[in-house]
Amino acid sequence: MVIVGSTVVAGKIIGEGMPPFTATAVRFAIATPIFVLLLRLSRHRLPRLSRRDWGLLVVQAGAGSVAYTVLLIVGLTFTSAANAGVVVGTLPVVMGVVAIVGFGERPTWRFVAALAVASAGVLLITIRIGGGGVSMPSLRDAVGIGLVLTAVLCEALFLLLNKRLARPLPALTLSALMSGLGLALVLVPAAIEAAAVGWDGVTGAAMLGVVYYALVPTVVGFFLWYEGAARASAGEAALFTAVLPVSAVVLAALVLAEPVTLQQAAGCACVIVAILIGLDR
Repeated sequence: MVIVGSTVVAGKIIGEGMPPFTATAVRFAIATPIFVLLLRLSRHRLPRLSRRDWGLLVVQAGAGSVAYTVLLIVGLTFTSAANAGVVVGTLPVVMGVVAIVGFGERPTWRFVAALAVASAGVLLITIRIGGGGVSMPSLRDAVGIGLVLTAVLCEALFLLLNKRLARPLPALTLSALMSGLGLALVLVPAAIEAAAVGWDGVTGAAMLGVVYYALVPTVVGFFLWYEGAARASAGEAALFTAVLPVSAVVLAALVLAEPVTLQQAAGCACVIVAILIGLDR
């Protein structure tokens, strides 16, 4: 979760020096061969899947692999990494909303309370309190927060659709498929973007950010999460998602030298409390 929080900082650096579809394509172009090599070394074979499962995998890759990355990078060009970190931390609560609205699950009192507290956290980073009153955010900040929240919605859809597969896939196989399918889906928009924008404005820092995103959060983070989840209960694993917004906000301050306001700290605290409330333990 510390590594996942760092993607917000990496996304901020990438967004300032590389177009989003190009960055996403480069990320998966680096990660996919590594996953293929790992599959060969571990002697995993791709199982036979139904057309329905292939369709679900394509939608998953489009939502969680491509849309999440692109929307996060674009959103971070409009708002701060600290703000984005608080919004990304609402993922467990957003997953609950998608499960209720999209998959017909019934809300519990815990979830309703968690949703209210998480919403308060997002509201705290959205509005401006000071000067004796409350003011609305700038259009730029509002657009950025909205894009990041949409990215979180896409990631929630990705995670929930995985449960709809008729045949559960090993974690390494699923990750390799998400990376490969993500690369296939983003190639055309990345090529159009490159033809329109070119590579002249790409910075070295942005390229390093993409390499980091591909190697650490995409490959290493995957292994750490699934190896840890295999040794912990579902509740314990869910509990540590509370580290995500803290990691993002702290790293934004340390790496990007962004000032963390009292409102952002309060918003982060609300999101953590919402995660804890929502745990069914």
